[in-house]
Amino acid sequence: HAEVAPGAAPAQAPRPLPAAAPAATAMPAAVHTARASARTHTVKRGDTVSGIAARHGLRTADVLAWNGLGWKSIIHPGDVLRLSAAKASTSSHAPKASAASKASAARSATTHTVSRGDTLWGIAREHGVSLTKLLRANDLNSSAIIYPGEKLRIPGIAPRTSSSSAKPAASTRKSTATPSETAAPKVTLDREQIRNVKTIISVGRSRGVPDKGIAIALATAMVESWLRNLDYGTHDSLGLFQQRPSTGWGSASQVRDPRRSAAAFFGGRKDPNGTDTRGLLDIPGWRDMDFGGAAQAVQISAYPHRYGLWEKQAYAWLKKHG
Repeated sequence: HAEVAPGAAPAQAPRPLPAAAPAATAMPAAVHTARASARTHTVKRGDTVSGIAARHGLRTADVLAWNGLGWKSIIHPGDVLRLSAAKASTSSHAPKASAASKASAARSATTHTVSRGDTLWGIAREHGVSLTKLLRANDLNSSAIIYPGEKLRIPGIAPRTSSSSAKPAASTRKSTATPSETAAPKVTLDREQIRNVKTIISVGRSRGVPDKGIAIALATAMVESWLRNLDYGTHDSLGLFQQRPSTGWGSASQVRDPRRSAAAFFGGRKDPNGTDTRGLLDIPGWRDMDFGGAAQAVQISAYPHRYGLWEKQAYAWLKKHG
């Protein structure tokens, strides 16, 4: 499942999406203060959503829903999770006024820059829009990963530079069709990530994969797992590349073997899966494809545009650690 809380992971969608260990919690402060009666759990290192749910006699799906999380969401130590459905606040007029003031300020923005610990649910609540609309406006779904520094569009807010109400509406509709990001936020890799980068590079070099192919693998692993050997994922996805045992990528232990999973991603004549799966080297004309398109040909992701965002940094990691 997708709920482990690694020490330093992405800020995720509706979830703290994939950077360094967050200093802030995933849940907005207003959630706790306005609902003092709600049951909560403060995440500790090693916690998973499924484990927390089981401990409190709850369904994992309910805990995810109550906290605006998806099966691929990452939780961090210090995050506060609700263990019951949200209820309307019954606090005094003063807190309500404060919340209204904050909401009004948030609604004046047309974009939101993701901070450590942010969740899509929290961002939607802060700006007074539905989670569904926020996801749609940014070409995301509930299992998307968001990164600190990423800018998200806030739907239903007319840009300040527009001169009429009709034009902004048309602009907003058009913008939902294409991702807002042009490059991933700058990331400083930690020891675990560097170790995995070196492993991927080593496997690629040993198989004669050109630099472009290795950089594509690095970017793919960053998008899929934040360059961490995850023991959870959407459905049965696991490991650096979120490969699925149920679709032939190997057993659970095999797809969590960094060297083997990298070898399977590259594929080719030495593919550990033989012809059961198709790696990068098995894609006809992959060298001539654009960076993100080649990665997508292997991964078949719901977010094909995200791989290309890491191209520049992937080549930098290759140069530094290869």
